[in-house]
Amino acid sequence: MEISFKQLLPKITTFIFDVDGVLTNGMLTIMPDGELVRHMNVKDGYAMKTALNNGYRVCIISGGTNEGVRNRLTALGIEDIYLGAHNKIEQYQELVKKYNLNAENVLYMGDDIPDYPVMKIVGLPACPNDAVAEIKEVANYISYKKGGEGCVRDVIEQVMRVQGKWNSNFNATL
Repeated sequence: MEISFKQLLPKITTFIFDVDGVLTNGMLTIMPDGELVRHMNVKDGYAMKTALNNGYRVCIISGGTNEGVRNRLTALGIEDIYLGAHNKIEQYQELVKKYNLNAENVLYMGDDIPDYPVMKIVGLPACPNDAVAEIKEVANYISYKKGGEGCVRDVIEQVMRVQGKWNSNFNATL
């Protein structure tokens, strides 16, 4: 019997995200000086900060090397940021060792082939709606949102709702 992704949500303590195609829509704007500009969704940022504030680990493993990306994520409070990661399994194994993680407690969201090896071994592999076919095949959950359009918020909110932590610090009458 196959386990549904909803059954895996209560065990998640750690979120790991790719950047390009997950936190962004995968598009790059090339400025005249050669700088590559990415766009991130503010709602994804809010969800990551909320997760951190509620004791979850949020980590980034990306092949990209843009320091602006690092600055944005650091400003949200994310400490484990791996940029320039072309063999993402190495950074994943580093995180497992650093935090003594169990695979069943990890949700990894990726969108393309470099994410495949990690997605094969985590407890909950997830992807945006516009991920490549190979990634959709290995994902336990395919968000209804595209990369850069709230897919990160989608998975974080679902985990936190199931665990009773989403909006737990807000007054329901607001």
